[in-house]
Amino acid sequence: MTRIIRIEHDGAARFGRLRGELVELLSDAPWRGGTPTGSCTPLQAVRLLAPCAPSKIVCVGRNYAAHAAELGNAVPAEPLIFLKPPSAVIGPGEPIVLPPVSENVQHEAELAVVIGRRCRNLAPADVPAHVFGYTCLNDVTARDIQRAETQFTRAKGFDTFCPIGPWIVEGMPTGDRAVRCRVNGEVRQDGRTAQMIHDVASLVAFMSSVMTLEPGDVISTGTPAGVGRIVAGDTVEIEIEGVGVLSNPVVS
Repeated sequence: MTRIIRIEHDGAARFGRLRGELVELLSDAPWRGGTPTGSCTPLQAVRLLAPCAPSKIVCVGRNYAAHAAELGNAVPAEPLIFLKPPSAVIGPGEPIVLPPVSENVQHEAELAVVIGRRCRNLAPADVPAHVFGYTCLNDVTARDIQRAETQFTRAKGFDTFCPIGPWIVEGMPTGDRAVRCRVNGEVRQDGRTAQMIHDVASLVAFMSSVMTLEPGDVISTGTPAGVGRIVAGDTVEIEIEGVGVLSNPVVS
């Protein structure tokens, strides 16, 4: 299993490949042709950043029937897509900051896919060749604002509302994987990707029919049931089976 990370190294953001407890530094992002530089650094000596810096994060709503039901929503006939801004992205260990205008900020555990090749109008069968890998994502949402407004942009677009990480596992996600969220060690969400209404290939193909997907862009695939409020002092963990655990504190 190849794991790609992005780190702060000598004051700059660098890409690397995990080799046990060492980070093999790369010349650039692997989806931009980055290759090993011949230098390594201990993992414990660096700070993990979000594993990519996407030009956009394309998300899908209500892709798990039980989650749609828990919020009182019907399942849409086609994928319901929306964008999160790149300014919302944070990495492992960085704080989720609660905006004072919301009284009900909630977690949403999601499997996310990182695009590896520029693409437009893909067929589902062509998606694997254009995916670089997959990671964990928390689609943090101000639920009270989402319920009050037709559009999702403000509710899901606050700074720090898109934790991603801790790394990218190279390859197309296959098989049935657990998608979990824990808050202060308590399991809140415990779903499986087999419960998705639209699978990864279908989602990426659909999104590529709307917009050009660039290398490093992130596709988030929806959240299972069990979403709930987070408050200052909480620690939120998003776990994707076969990937790892993304952990972030919550602050006011």
